[in-house]
Amino acid sequence: MFDWLEHLTDWLVFRVFGMEPGNRLAEAVHFFIYDSVKILLLLMVVVFLMGIVNSYFPVEKVRNYLSRKNLYGFEYLVASLFGVVTPFCSCSSVPLFIGFVRGGIPLGVTFAFLVTSPLVNEVAIGLFVGLFGLRVTLIYVASGILLGTISGMILSRMKLDRFLTPWVKEILAKAEREGERAAQLHLPLPKRIPQIWADVVRILKGVVPYVLVGLAIGGFMHGYIPEGYLEAYLGQKSLLAVPVATLLAVPMYANASGILPVVQVLVSKGVSLGTAIAFMMGVVGLSLPEGMLLKKVMTLKLIGIFFGVVAFCIICSGYLFNMIL
Repeated sequence: MFDWLEHLTDWLVFRVFGMEPGNRLAEAVHFFIYDSVKILLLLMVVVFLMGIVNSYFPVEKVRNYLSRKNLYGFEYLVASLFGVVTPFCSCSSVPLFIGFVRGGIPLGVTFAFLVTSPLVNEVAIGLFVGLFGLRVTLIYVASGILLGTISGMILSRMKLDRFLTPWVKEILAKAEREGERAAQLHLPLPKRIPQIWADVVRILKGVVPYVLVGLAIGGFMHGYIPEGYLEAYLGQKSLLAVPVATLLAVPMYANASGILPVVQVLVSKGVSLGTAIAFMMGVVGLSLPEGMLLKKVMTLKLIGIFFGVVAFCIICSGYLFNMIL
């Protein structure tokens, strides 16, 4: 599918730049150019297609549906699926999460959305297809949805609403004012395209820096980290590799665009896929910046419970990935 890009990159690196094949710097530059172009092309297509879906998928209707009673647990799955079609990182998901709480949706259901949204969205899916192929992507998407659903169900059993802070009302009012948008529900598709494309440009502007930084780090690792170096710490034979990778990820922060190229290189350097994905999920879904923003609406106890449950589910997912793949 991308053979033309491979040939173009070879021509640029080895002919135009005059680098020698097998040279570490040449390998790093080749990785950066090839993956940057491939991933950005995929992202543009996937984000545009999902923008069309989102234009027919109003948030208000989702809120009303999830506020119903007696859905027999199906509401957690619906919230996770909604997280899939919203292109947000963990921090930018928080205002919408707050809106769910304000709309009367149970806290456990809103947690299901908050967990899934940064992990599985059109950006992450586009990157996964380009980096790991369709089979791994489908398994990852299913595991991400399951992770959000199970986390939400567990958290809902704990009756955690009392741990929301009084300051949440001020944040909710501000989020609602900033989230107002013109109604487009009755416009034909051709008239929606300009707004959809504007959203694509806005999303890509926010994503591209993360992609390039992540690919730069990935290119450096690809070219300069010796084979097997990381395997000594996070190798397949270590039973503690998955929880260690998850815990090491918490102090870091990146969205899926920035961390997935690093995951690709970790796998190529000997780290098992489940361990690498657990690391990625920890970086994306358990970041300190997210915790600091959540502190505005949750007590430390609630944040600790949320992080603990999600970390446990991520670790289980990592072990499951290692077993399957």
